[in-house]
Amino acid sequence: MDFQRLEDAKLKGSTALVRVDFNVPRDEHGKVTDDTRIQSALPTIRKLQQAGAKIILLSHFGRPKGEPDEENSLKFIVPILSNTLGTQVKFADEINPNVAKDMQEGDVLLMENTRFHPGETKGNVALAKDMAAMGDVFIMDAFSAAHRDHASSAGIAEFLPAYAGLAMERELDHISQALDVPKTPVIAIVGGAKVSTKIDLLKNLVSRLDTLVIGGGMANTFLYAQGYNVGASLCEKDLKDTALQILSNAKTQNCEIILPVDLVVATEFKAHAKSHVCDLSSVKSDEMILDAGPDTVTAIMDAMEASETLIWNGPLGAFELPPFDTSTVEAAKFAAKLCKAGKIIAVAGGGDTVSALNQAGVSDDFTFISTAGGAFLEWMEGKTLPGVEILRK
Repeated sequence: MDFQRLEDAKLKGSTALVRVDFNVPRDEHGKVTDDTRIQSALPTIRKLQQAGAKIILLSHFGRPKGEPDEENSLKFIVPILSNTLGTQVKFADEINPNVAKDMQEGDVLLMENTRFHPGETKGNVALAKDMAAMGDVFIMDAFSAAHRDHASSAGIAEFLPAYAGLAMERELDHISQALDVPKTPVIAIVGGAKVSTKIDLLKNLVSRLDTLVIGGGMANTFLYAQGYNVGASLCEKDLKDTALQILSNAKTQNCEIILPVDLVVATEFKAHAKSHVCDLSSVKSDEMILDAGPDTVTAIMDAMEASETLIWNGPLGAFELPPFDTSTVEAAKFAAKLCKAGKIIAVAGGGDTVSALNQAGVSDDFTFISTAGGAFLEWMEGKTLPGVEILRK
């Protein structure tokens, strides 16, 4: 993908408006429990400081209702960011065209939660224009917000030249490498609970992949559509025709679909529930399918070994409940092994996916892992992302 990068921007002496994502998780005491998103913003901020720019940071936090709300204020970020950067970060409550007037080159200013403004989530043009009046260039560095047509993530680019920050650049390069111009053959693993949440994704992928692995609860719907009894398993029976159509389309597009060939079942949905492996025709009426069996894992590994690129979104079973994490962990470790050996490019994304790969202890071994759930999913669905479109050359 050809897009405007930070290296293309004239930064010396400019005021850079930088859209970051500081929507970080906090515990009941207000302590940040995962600072990944703060850390990912640092390279761009430091690059801008080195280039001699004034830096104004924009971010949302939580779900305020378009008005100031102390619980969702971004003030808690200031001491964390100041300490991490070694720079005293300033804070401003209100949008003001003169907010950078007293700033020096390299100074950093964090604006209050963008969602305190009622026009933010509606992509209000007037609000975007007011934001743009504070700076000279716009740096989009929050891929996780790129699927939103919000004032601070896309609207500002109507009034200022827009460039990708370093975190955004990394996301776009890796995801484009995996889906837009991949090394073939390409395999995708798509899991999760429901087919209904990933219909667009599956329809798009069968036209772009060589192999598609369908796992998790959503595989049950496909098995049911093929006439198998799924017992008391999670299953969207009303999507039987949709599942059959996806299978038909895949055949037309020469995309091989891999579904479970054996199953791990139990009568209770809880950790360490008594379970056993069975074939597709042996699920009893009171049993739930909670994981893929060993033969399925072997088939997935064989398919990965025959591929050059892997895209992963969603677990293969109820990974949060051991031992039903077995197929996900084993497949993830095998993918990581291939990746470390230089035999495959492995890109993964989505909240559950990140948790599952962390659980398997392989996150550092994948080529790239995106923490942007919604934006990663919509990219895979082939949808246009407003926060990406503004960066195209």
